[in-house]
Amino acid sequence: MTHNPPPPKIALLPESAPFTPEQRAWLDGFFIAALGLADAGVTALPPQDGTALMADVAAAEADDGAPWHDQTLPLDERLKLAEGRPLRRRMMAAMGQQDCGQCGYNCQDYADALAAGKETKLNLCVPGGKETLRTLKVLHGELDAKPAAPSLVPAAPEPSPTAPAAGAGRSRDAPVEAVFVSRTRLNKPGSGKQTWHIELDIAEAGLDYVVGDCLGIFPTNDPALVEAVIKALGVPSELPIGGRPLRELLTDSVSLGVAPDALFQLYSYVTGGERRQKAKALASGDDPDGDAKNLDVLAAIEKFAGVRPDPEAVTEVLEPLQPRLFSIASSPKSGAGRIALTVDTVRYPVGKRLRLGVASTFLAERAAPGQRVKAYVQRAQHFGLPADPATPIIMIGPGTGVAPFRAFLHERMATKAPGRNWLFFGHQHRDYDFFYEDEFAGLRAARVLTRLSLAWSRDDAQKFYVQDRMREVGRDLWAWLAEGAYVYVCGDAKHMAKDVERTLVDIVAQFGVRSTAEAIAFVGELKKRGRYQQDVY
Repeated sequence: MTHNPPPPKIALLPESAPFTPEQRAWLDGFFIAALGLADAGVTALPPQDGTALMADVAAAEADDGAPWHDQTLPLDERLKLAEGRPLRRRMMAAMGQQDCGQCGYNCQDYADALAAGKETKLNLCVPGGKETLRTLKVLHGELDAKPAAPSLVPAAPEPSPTAPAAGAGRSRDAPVEAVFVSRTRLNKPGSGKQTWHIELDIAEAGLDYVVGDCLGIFPTNDPALVEAVIKALGVPSELPIGGRPLRELLTDSVSLGVAPDALFQLYSYVTGGERRQKAKALASGDDPDGDAKNLDVLAAIEKFAGVRPDPEAVTEVLEPLQPRLFSIASSPKSGAGRIALTVDTVRYPVGKRLRLGVASTFLAERAAPGQRVKAYVQRAQHFGLPADPATPIIMIGPGTGVAPFRAFLHERMATKAPGRNWLFFGHQHRDYDFFYEDEFAGLRAARVLTRLSLAWSRDDAQKFYVQDRMREVGRDLWAWLAEGAYVYVCGDAKHMAKDVERTLVDIVAQFGVRSTAEAIAFVGELKKRGRYQQDVY
């Protein structure tokens, strides 16, 4: 009696592949069948339930910790951490990591939408800027380069045909018109800063919000900058482009900020010699003259002075003018129909020219009372008051980072929340930069603001910051934490927020009698439970 040998079994996926043994066996079977190896007598383990497997893979991939989700890490380091991960995760690593919502998503959802083909715009990440756009273009090329194959990650369910669409004013794609009411300068004479309390009327717009949310503002470009660009192009300001005068198009439709690669590519098509090589180098991300970081649209046009590309082509390669997000500094329960912002005016010299922040100078200088402004509310994802109004809260917000905490305090006062409230605020000079000083004094008198801890970085020879004040009152901070307090941080991500977190770890270690590792784990647990929340940028 002749016995045929059993068919050979092979493993196509190495053991180092990021799957369980059962998942690798199922995938081996799938690929053996797809490649026709079964005809040669090759077999693999019978496939297990595909639905369960895909769910397992999706869960494992989603729960990878996203170690690159840290806006303080340089782009190259984030991409290195994402090496070997699926395309959608590498796309996420290319984002600005702020979850700011300016793109209409958070970082992970934007990446997922791009990888799934549900979003085609690669230029929506405002914090990531040109670096993110360049990286996404490269990564997006993989979608066209690889053949279609069954996805191991289940696609997000399509919305039900009967599900209501996002309402007006709820996303960047459906802004409404708020009415600019007023601006009040918060710094006193002598300050080196210009910070403004801005109020807008939202009653007619039908906007609603909760404290912790942000307001997206669609600004217009500075008229003087628009005229300078038109002059540099050497064309009439009323030149019709797409049925609109060039001046209008440059004012409200395109960004005049950082010059996009496509603008340099356009110049490489219409010039020659050394200038063409420079334009090509700039378009590919090189810096032949050491000035690439300073090239906004006007500077780029002036760099190639005398070259005259078609103005319509210029407007087509410029990026769309994006909305800007601001933390809301008011509570709907204490000021119905109004919304407030705290806005620093951004100005900085580059060479002989003063550059202006688009949205900040729009709100601080150009918007007039009664003017209608396109706006929308960006819902906060993980930044809001605790559900229990009796929970104590600790708020750390130097500079304009105080904005959401003014909203928190107004909300707690309006709802008569019994929880204690502790605010840490700091800036450069007490005499000039104490925002909302009278308000906070009133809130303290009303016993809404339980404690107010202040730090002024330029009043003495040695700089003194909010984290220094935290160390001074570390024992009391630990006592509040032990009693269940929530901690909130708003402001600069790269320096202040990191310093505050390190300080809190030190306080937990010292007064909670823990090792550094245990203190780090304690703060990590606060984050997991939603007791440590950040709105940083």
